[in-house]
Amino acid sequence: MKIDVDIDQFRFDGSRPFRIAESSTNIPELYKRKKEYRDLMGEFRDEIDDLQQMMYAHDRYAMLLVFQAMDAAGKDGTIRHVMSGVNPHGVDVHAFKRPSGLELDHNYLWRTDARMPPRGTIGIFNRSHYEEVLVVRVHPEIVSDYQRVPKEFAQDFPKMWDQRYADIRGMEAYNHHNGTRVVKFFLNLSKDEQARRFLDRIERQEKNWKFEEGDLKERAFWDDYQVAYEDCINATATEECPWYVIPADDKKNMRLIVAQVILRQLMKLDLCYPEVSDEKRERLKQYKVQLEGELEG
Repeated sequence: MKIDVDIDQFRFDGSRPFRIAESSTNIPELYKRKKEYRDLMGEFRDEIDDLQQMMYAHDRYAMLLVFQAMDAAGKDGTIRHVMSGVNPHGVDVHAFKRPSGLELDHNYLWRTDARMPPRGTIGIFNRSHYEEVLVVRVHPEIVSDYQRVPKEFAQDFPKMWDQRYADIRGMEAYNHHNGTRVVKFFLNLSKDEQARRFLDRIERQEKNWKFEEGDLKERAFWDDYQVAYEDCINATATEECPWYVIPADDKKNMRLIVAQVILRQLMKLDLCYPEVSDEKRERLKQYKVQLEGELEG
C-alpha cells in the first residue's frame, strides 16, 4: 500500500538543512473522496497491525513515535486515526503535559526515559523531551523558576540549548543502538489554519472544552516557536533518528503521510516470527489430534 507522494521530501536526517519558511503546510489532496481516504487508512492500519504483531512476537525491536506541533495541529486525532486498529497490547501512548513535582525533582529527560517502549512494542509520545528545547526555549524563565537548574549551568542559554541538543541526540542514538527505532514527526501547521481551528473550538459547543486562554497567549509567540522548531530539527535530525515535517493544514493528508512513514519504518526492521523447534512441532501434532478427538467425542 502506497500513496502518490514522495515521503522522502518530508524527511530530514541531517543531510540537508531544514528551513521552516520553505516547508509547505499544505499539499494537493492524496485522496479523491472520503471513501477513498477511509479505505486507504484502513489498509494502512491493517498492515501496521500485522507488522506490529510480528514485532511483538519477535521481541527484539521497539519503536518510538514522537509527535510535536503547535496547538491545534492535530496530534491527538492523528495518533487516534492511524493507530486505532493496532493491537493495544503492542502500543503505549503517553501525553506529556506540565511536569509534576516529582518530575521536576529529576533531570529533564527522566520522565520520558521512564516511558520508553519495551521490546516488541510501539511507544507514542504526544509531546516529548523536545518540549525542553521548544517551550522552555521560548520561555527560558522556566529553567530557573521551575526546573531549579543550578546557576552555573543556566547562565548561558545558547550554550545550554546546544548542550540539550547534544544530550537528546545521545539519548536517541543510545536507544537506537539497543533496538529502539526513533521516528519524529513535526506536524507543520500554518498560522491562519491554527486561527480557523481555534475559532471552530469557540463556535462549536462540543469543542469549547478544547480551547484555553493559554492557547492565545502561546500563539503570540508564534515566530519564536518557528525559530525554535527550525533550530531543534536541524540540531537533532540524524540518519538513525530522522524528523518528518508533515504538512498539517489538511488533516486527512497528514494522517495518510504519517501512516505511510510508520509503515515504511516498520518494514525496514528485520522482523520474523520465532522459529519453532522440530520437537515442539511434533508435540503440536499430538495436541491437534487430542483436541480434534475431544471435538468428535
